[in-house]
Amino acid sequence: MPHDVDLIILLAAGFGLALIFGYIAARLRLPPLIGYLIAGIIISPNTPGIVGDIHLANQLAELGVMFLMFGVGMHFSLNDLMQVRRIALPGAILQIAVATLLGMGVSIIWGWSFGSALVFGLSLSCASTVVLLKALGDRGLLDSVNGKIAVGWLLVEDLVMVLALVLLPATAVLLGGQPLADAASDENIWLTLGTTLLKVVGFIAFMLIIGKRLVPMIMQIVARLGSRELFTLTVVAAAVSIAFGAYKFFGVSMALGAFFAGMVVKESDFSHRAEEETLPLREIFAILFFVAVGMLFDPRIIIEQPLHVLAVVAIIMIGKTIAAMALVLFFRYPVNTALTVGASLAQIGEFSFILAALGVSLNLLSLEGQNLILAGALISITLNSFVFSAVEPIQKWIRERSNLARMLERSGDPLAMLPDEVPQDYLRDQVVIVGHGEVGRRITRSLMEENIKVVIAEENREIVEDLREKGIAAVSGMATEPSVLIQAHIQHARLLVLSPMDILDIHKIVDIAKTLNPQIQVLVCAASKEEAEVIRRDNIGEVYFAKEEMAKNMSNHILNQIQLAHHEAPTH
Repeated sequence: MPHDVDLIILLAAGFGLALIFGYIAARLRLPPLIGYLIAGIIISPNTPGIVGDIHLANQLAELGVMFLMFGVGMHFSLNDLMQVRRIALPGAILQIAVATLLGMGVSIIWGWSFGSALVFGLSLSCASTVVLLKALGDRGLLDSVNGKIAVGWLLVEDLVMVLALVLLPATAVLLGGQPLADAASDENIWLTLGTTLLKVVGFIAFMLIIGKRLVPMIMQIVARLGSRELFTLTVVAAAVSIAFGAYKFFGVSMALGAFFAGMVVKESDFSHRAEEETLPLREIFAILFFVAVGMLFDPRIIIEQPLHVLAVVAIIMIGKTIAAMALVLFFRYPVNTALTVGASLAQIGEFSFILAALGVSLNLLSLEGQNLILAGALISITLNSFVFSAVEPIQKWIRERSNLARMLERSGDPLAMLPDEVPQDYLRDQVVIVGHGEVGRRITRSLMEENIKVVIAEENREIVEDLREKGIAAVSGMATEPSVLIQAHIQHARLLVLSPMDILDIHKIVDIAKTLNPQIQVLVCAASKEEAEVIRRDNIGEVYFAKEEMAKNMSNHILNQIQLAHHEAPTH
């Protein structure tokens, strides 16, 4: 077969099989990327049948990495991270340390070198953002407190892995490997490391000072032309050229360049449009990346070294999960949060593949190590949806054993009770507001400006701590638990205000509130028109729906303006 059609064969076979197995995976309620990895395994040189060109696959995988990292940069939100920083920052760093040490421990027992063990451990420590976002999205948890903590946790993991991708090439010789390009010796390794860090700092400074202004400005100029294809091309060109420029002029990885390209595009007023219009292209290259990763996998590892594979899966799904849950409980979050975060981290994905490939290229990680990582990823991603499904039954089992639940949830938590400084006369005829999101914040501000007494019930401990620092009465916990509303003194409250939340939670909270205080008035902010209709039909309380209220306010304003114009018009 002529050499010049190798790319077409690879794309045709890769996309065709990825479609078939991705569809099968989706039908089985598994992430489609399992299907893409299987498609890669089928066309790899390690299995009989169609064989794709592995060198071409590697080049396409490089593009895939760039677009994956670009997507991570576009989704990276410093605000989201800051909301959960007190748990996500220390929690993620400690969990990475525990998982890395577990991976290093077993690999050193297997007789691997320190450098191999370090790369292996790091690869097992980071979960897949793609898998997590899909799992949370499917369960409607993305906007929940638990979802935000899990996403914030993974953002910290992503940042640590980006740092590892930068530092590994510079420290390769010190760890027993070899450099990617310019040969470095033991004598100048610290100089190499120092130079690398300086270049990274220089690149970051360049992006934050110049790139942050230049890229959004170019996007704005192109957007004025009204050409959709030119706008898409601008975003893609920014991603690829910044990634290549980072590598060429600053000597840092293209992955880091693409990550910062995504971050500066996010700063533009057209970030939503950029994300929407480049999504198909990013997904196509992400699929190629997973197919290429599958092509590197040798399935014989599962048969030849089953105990090694089991050890890897145990570290990913048991070691990491228990470590994460223990850390969440240590920070005094409820069992439900601990279980959700633990389930979120019980898998590995794209960063693991990128780190493993870099480790192999630096001669730090063997192909056996890479295959074990890929096997662990395939198995853990496949089983992750079942782990998420087990969260509710496990939580129910723990709650039924009240002693265990009290021990795990630490009933003596100071944030679960109002501070002693709150005077008793304040806790009568107050307004209890459940949830301190955007709606809750605005209502609280308006009421406090009118000197109306307010008590906030909020799941996010960090928000509760911030409120207390400002002198606002707040209690931590899920308002579906009677103890939380009791602590908010709902029995003496005048009014209960519920921020947008799940309709089942609204029913539970109102039932508890009316049991404790039958005379209490209830105001509900509905998340959708359908939800507003259900609440009105069930006669839960007075309902407000954002779009309805906006339309009413605008209509009233228009009518007032028309009446004013008629009033001011000269009479003849």
